[in-house]
Amino acid sequence: MNVRGFTLIELVITLAIVGLLATAAMPLAQLVSKREKEAELRAALRDIRGALDAYKLAAQGGHIKLEVGASGYPPDLKSLYAGVEDQMSDKKVDLYFLRRIPRDPFFPDASLPAEETWGLRSYKSPADDPQPGDDVYDVYSMSSGKGLNGVTYRDW
Repeated sequence: MNVRGFTLIELVITLAIVGLLATAAMPLAQLVSKREKEAELRAALRDIRGALDAYKLAAQGGHIKLEVGASGYPPDLKSLYAGVEDQMSDKKVDLYFLRRIPRDPFFPDASLPAEETWGLRSYKSPADDPQPGDDVYDVYSMSSGKGLNGVTYRDW
């Protein structure tokens, strides 16, 4: 009798090979996911830091009203997207530096607003021990994880 089909041994070997390939692909998928999150973090830091610098330039140019002795950096991250009044315009015009604050992709709590997912460093704070203060000079990730380059996300 000529019966067509696979034997049980052939099916078991095929499943074992597929399982082996799947277990080899999992670390690669995790690596790709981590790389995507790192690219998001890099872009978010670039956007926020660019907006902080643009705010500072606008303040130095006289477009933003400054208190005596102020650094010229925004008092909070909300000022970057909520807008500040342009002091040099004849009409009441607001200056906007970001459409929205990007979220830190490594922050675990998705219920918090995006501006609360970042660590803040004031102008008077040292770089090796960033502390919040009267202004926002820089932002950093509060994640304790390390990037693929071996540097902690906090130090990016």
